[in-house]
Amino acid sequence: MSGSTPAAVALEEPGVPVPRPLRRRATRVSAASRARSMLTSRVGSAVAIVIAMLWTIPLVGMLVSSVRPQADIRTTGWWSIFGNPAFTLENYQEVLFGRASSGELANFFVNSVVITVPSTIIPLVVATMAAYAFSVLRWRGRDTIFVIVFALQIVPLQMSLIPLLRVFADSGALETFPYLAVWVAHSCFAMPLAVFLLHNFMAEVPHELVEAARVDGAGHVTVFLRVMLPLLVPAIASFAIFQFLWVWNDLLVGLTFTGGNNAVQPLTARLAEMAGSRGQDWHLLTSGAFVSIVVPLIVFLALQKYFVRGLLAGSVKG
Repeated sequence: MSGSTPAAVALEEPGVPVPRPLRRRATRVSAASRARSMLTSRVGSAVAIVIAMLWTIPLVGMLVSSVRPQADIRTTGWWSIFGNPAFTLENYQEVLFGRASSGELANFFVNSVVITVPSTIIPLVVATMAAYAFSVLRWRGRDTIFVIVFALQIVPLQMSLIPLLRVFADSGALETFPYLAVWVAHSCFAMPLAVFLLHNFMAEVPHELVEAARVDGAGHVTVFLRVMLPLLVPAIASFAIFQFLWVWNDLLVGLTFTGGNNAVQPLTARLAEMAGSRGQDWHLLTSGAFVSIVVPLIVFLALQKYFVRGLLAGSVKG
């Protein structure tokens, strides 16, 4: 009985009136307990394993097809590898270092890295400082401006492409800094969501921590760097994963703000043209697609523990 909640104890006593809030809380606790037991049972585990296997089959098929000879890819399915195993790395060699008409992804791979890393860091740095200003600092009009920033999420991406592109085209910055436009575009489109998520996470931090640091003589810079940032690591990592995957897999923004310049175009732009003008090189698509997912997969696996913790951001223990 010592480990039971007050609501559970009250429900176990016959004839004892139970307040409505306690009854609702007990109902939620019992529903959560039933859901947890179902998910952790053998049947739930078996279902999860089956779903994971079905989810992985296309990835396995893409990997197997990427290392098969061209003739086998064009005539049989990837599952025929079990009866007639044949492997080659010619597809990867042509995709990474082959002729420009069918592959040569190495330069575009570097372009995607150059585009994605700053486009992830810039909105995180700005949004973290903005979230601190919206959640900790007290200033006139703070709530109104935060609502405006939050409302910017509903603005369609396509409506902002051409006006923002004209700003850079008229200034001539694209010729001097070819990556600047795509960096700014990705950062601007990610900023409202980043500010909103980080603000919500930072608002859950007890205000007593900030007050204690202020009493000890810490300024806002010290509070931000020494108190808030260590607590924001899960939220920052979660948004970094989402932003990195979004920018890495983006085609529309990268294609628009690079102006068709192959020297700065991302990997996705080259993948869209890899099949050839007549579709004669479609056998290289699996190799190119597998090359494009290597970096996002590494990033996700490296930040997975922070990603799971970030999904629980805002939950508190009673």
